[in-house]
Amino acid sequence: MHMDQTFVPQNELEQHLLAAQEGRLGEEEFMHALLTAQVFMPIHDKHRIGGLQTSQSAAPLTLDSGAGFDVIVLFTSPERAKTFIQDYPGYEGGLLAEFTWVLEKMGDGLGLSLNPGCAAGLDMEPETVQQLLHPGDAP
Repeated sequence: MHMDQTFVPQNELEQHLLAAQEGRLGEEEFMHALLTAQVFMPIHDKHRIGGLQTSQSAAPLTLDSGAGFDVIVLFTSPERAKTFIQDYPGYEGGLLAEFTWVLEKMGDGLGLSLNPGCAAGLDMEPETVQQLLHPGDAP
């Protein structure tokens, strides 16, 4: 199947993402939009019982960034995840969650990757994630 390189925004977050990438939206404005947005987090659920998820067992999809830290993989919508997660059996399910909720659950030392493999995406290092969580701590 031919990979379509044109990214057509399907929701508000994707519009903000595209605007930020094209320089039409400042980083601060984009981060604010991201913090109030919902994201889709693919989850590997080892104990799926008849479609029910037991949250304790749910593990988000994390990848090695190659830069000494792991990243949690997030998408701007479940549709955006479909192609990428074909390479990761067991991660077909997931949850839509507030981006801030995901940040709070992440734990230290993790980065994140939003829409990996898409024309419009974002990679964030662990330091940036921590700054978003604790804006007052920035030097």
